Order: sequence, then structure tokens, then C-alpha cells
Amino acid sequence: MSYIEVSELKKDFIVHKKRQQGKLLREKDTVHALKGVSFTVERGELVGYIGPNGAGKSTTVKILSGILTPDSGSAQVGGIVPWEARKEHVKHIGVVFGQRSQLWWDVPIIDSYNLLKDIYRIPQGDYESRLKELTEALQLEPLMRTPLRLLSLGQRMRAELCGSLLHRPELLFLDEPTIGLDAVSKLALRDFLKWENREYGTTIMLTTHDMEDISALCSRVMVLGHGQKLFDGKLPDLLERFDTIRKVSVKYDDPAPELHLPEGVTCEQAADTLEITYEPAKLPTAQLLAILQDSGNIRELTLQPENTDHLIAAMYKELDL
Repeated sequence: MSYIEVSELKKDFIVHKKRQQGKLLREKDTVHALKGVSFTVERGELVGYIGPNGAGKSTTVKILSGILTPDSGSAQVGGIVPWEARKEHVKHIGVVFGQRSQLWWDVPIIDSYNLLKDIYRIPQGDYESRLKELTEALQLEPLMRTPLRLLSLGQRMRAELCGSLLHRPELLFLDEPTIGLDAVSKLALRDFLKWENREYGTTIMLTTHDMEDISALCSRVMVLGHGQKLFDGKLPDLLERFDTIRKVSVKYDDPAPELHLPEGVTCEQAADTLEITYEPAKLPTAQLLAILQDSGNIRELTLQPENTDHLIAAMYKELDL
């Protein structure tokens, strides 16, 4: 039996439209957030759960954390139905939302941790050893007496992670945990999550729009769109199938040289900028960059960032969604 088992989950929401002039009642619309989603997750897996806004990712997380009840279908996490045994279920899970806080805004974070210890009924000895372990790993020792409102965004996210992991959850939901973080904070956060997964076998479900988070952390990716599961597999398979077209913009110190590019690669010039379109499956990015570097002194180079947006757009086009 898999640790997480989801079968044919469906969830609809009734949305009230703005009342039109001259009408007494507002019109209603039904949003089909989930349309029969099914998947399994093994204990200790680190899974990326991606998709555009409104795809149903947060609805799935809220159902699996016991906040919402589905209209139909079934789900079990560690043998527990989340919405039927919520008090028992929340003892085994942690949730971090990138734009919401579970810590108290105006008090030192150590006071929030002490309160969470009482909420989760963590024995004092276990609490002290776990808190020491997490504060060292997340570099929070100098910040323990600082109110949450005085921390930077990166510091707040580290503090939120610590709070979510105090009770040693078996399952951790992360919703956009690196949103707004600088490069150094992102790397530190990724390293910690890999350590937590490796040391304790914590199962992690990660929702994000950042492909670097996915590639650095997740061995498996599920893509959701229009409330349906569109893909479930390894990241390289997803990229090979849908990440088919990439773009590079390059400026040279001298007048743009004549580039000798392989067949199938297009190059257009706009003022002093060369716009190059290529297929990574046929021409690896590293090989293209080597060709560009050998052609002259590069003044400026912009590589299309890796994010889920263009990948999902290609997927929608292929699937005619």
C-alpha cells in the first residue's frame, strides 16, 4: 500500500458573479477545481506538483491536509482519511505556504515555537533536541529572540520551515516556499530540504513555478491542468517531450559576427542583438553557448529562464486544452 493514495478526486466550487444592474439576484457559476485526479506517492518521495494558477494544486493540498472535503473520490495518507480524522492526521503532516504564516507576527519566534510545542504536545526533551537540530541546520540561532515582523523574507521562510518540522512530520507540503527569495536563500533552503528528506525520509510534495526548485529537489513531477493530471513521471521525460523550443539573446562587443549554427537553428538580428531559437533535444544548451563564445567577445547574453510557464503552455497546445 502506498503512503499517499488518491483516487478520482473531484471538487467543485460555486462562484457568485457580480450582480448586474437591474437584477435582484447574482448569477452563479460552477468551477470544477478537480475532475477525477488519481495518483500514489511512496513514503520518502520528493514530488513536484506543478501547474498554472487555477489548475487545482492548492485544492489537492487542502484535501490531503484535511482542510477540504472532496465532492467524490477517495484519499488516504498513511492509512488515514484526512478530512475524517483531521486531529489525528495533522500530527503527522507539516504545511508551509509561501505567502501565509503559521507563526505569530509580533512575538519572538522562540515564543511561537514554544506555543507550537504545546499545540502538538511535543515532550520537552524531544522538543529541545529537535529545536536545536533545526535552528543549527537553518541558521536561526541569532534570530530566536527577534519578532517575525522584523525578519527578512528569507529569514521568515527558514523560521516557517522550522515551525512546520518541530513535531517531526512524516509528510511536508510546500506551496511556493522560495517565492521572492534571493539566490543565496534559495540554495540554502534547497540544501536543507534535501537533508531533511535524506536524514528522516520525510515525504515532500512541492508546488512551485520555479523549474530550478523542481530540478534541484524532485525526482518525480506531476503536472496538473484544468483540474486534470496531465503528466506523471521523471523531469527529463517531461522536458524532452514539452521543453522543445528555447531562445537566447546575445550581444557582441564588435559588430555581430556571422554565426555558423547547425541546421534547424534560427537566428534573427534586431539592432545589435542576435535572437537565436533552438531545440534543446537536438542542440544542447551548453553546446550552443560554446559556439556563441567561440564566435567573438560577448558583451551581454540572456538565456530564456527555466520556469513552468512556457513548458505548460507547450503542453496545453499539444493536448488542445
